[in-house]
Amino acid sequence: MEENKVTLHGVWASPYSKRVELALKLKGIPFEYVEEDLTNKSPLLLKYNPVHKKIPVLVHNGKPICESLVILEYIDETWKDGPQLLPQDPYKRAQVRFWISYLQQQVFECMSLAITSDGETQEKASKELFEKLKVFEEGVKEFFPDGTPCVDNNSVGILDILLVSLFGAHKVQSEVLGIKIIDQEKNPLLFSWITAITELPVVKEIIPPHDKLVAVLHTIRNAGLKSPAALP
Repeated sequence: MEENKVTLHGVWASPYSKRVELALKLKGIPFEYVEEDLTNKSPLLLKYNPVHKKIPVLVHNGKPICESLVILEYIDETWKDGPQLLPQDPYKRAQVRFWISYLQQQVFECMSLAITSDGETQEKASKELFEKLKVFEEGVKEFFPDGTPCVDNNSVGILDILLVSLFGAHKVQSEVLGIKIIDQEKNPLLFSWITAITELPVVKEIIPPHDKLVAVLHTIRNAGLKSPAALP
């Protein structure tokens, strides 16, 4: 078996896949990418992730690792070259994990509902999203003592990766929803932080074309509006 053979099974438009792809590139890890069709899942995907049958799946020397955040921590613990994705200090690491959980559970839930709903439901979800983003922005200010996010290839961490995977395409989200998701006036720290991350060449390299993302988000939104859960 080839030593350190790495394969990523993903979907080009998935923010979860993009998290892993970005981490691999930041760490300088050579890998093979396998594009999956989630309407016709490959035998390998079903073999490697029999529990959830979802992407992303990282296969390292034949051993599969599932769930994007689990994969990111595995990458950080296995490959020491490149940026350290989680802080060494236990307290700082705990703080980062707390805000990761907040983004995953609180913020993403509101954003998903705003994308897949309309009318009063969307208005309520959007209001809650803005409130939770404000809480997040206030909470992470301690990470930036001088008030200005400064990010480069050697300082990108897991929270940066998560943030850009969720909101790197905030202009696409705003275009499709007609709502400014990340507002420079309301969320100055978040806006400058996301802008700094998306300006990195390694991030630009993996961001899908704007028009293709708009089309995908329209598809997701239309499907959500047609689902029974979206009906009043």
